[in-house]
Amino acid sequence: METMRERIEGAIDSAMKNLETSMKALAEGNEEALRKGIWKASADAEYALFLLSLAHEGGSKDSSWKSETSLKKLEAGPALALAQDLLAEAKEKMGASDLDEAYRRTWLAQGYLLKAQTALEKRRREDVGPDAPPPKAV
Repeated sequence: METMRERIEGAIDSAMKNLETSMKALAEGNEEALRKGIWKASADAEYALFLLSLAHEGGSKDSSWKSETSLKKLEAGPALALAQDLLAEAKEKMGASDLDEAYRRTWLAQGYLLKAQTALEKRRREDVGPDAPPPKAV
């Protein structure tokens, strides 16, 4: 049976793999694969956050860093790169059993993934017009 730690690390690993796929799609100009990869990475990061919150129930209640965090307007590429770095750091923190910092970095990475999704959607709307139907579901 898989431990909670293995499930968290698995979710972070999956997010990182989907981010890698997204970066390749971005480089190739494959918008649909990029959108899907970001969506999957975001879902994996959200799952990791959920598991981290369960595993570290009695952990630090100080979340003041969330309000201090300013996620500036970013294009998809830089947002994905920052998310990749943060997820790699989160995995390192898991290895050091520092669940507070693993949670913090995963939360920040999730924010950058959402920024990337927003940037892609904004660009899509500019390209096809505001009345265009949303992209197909993943």
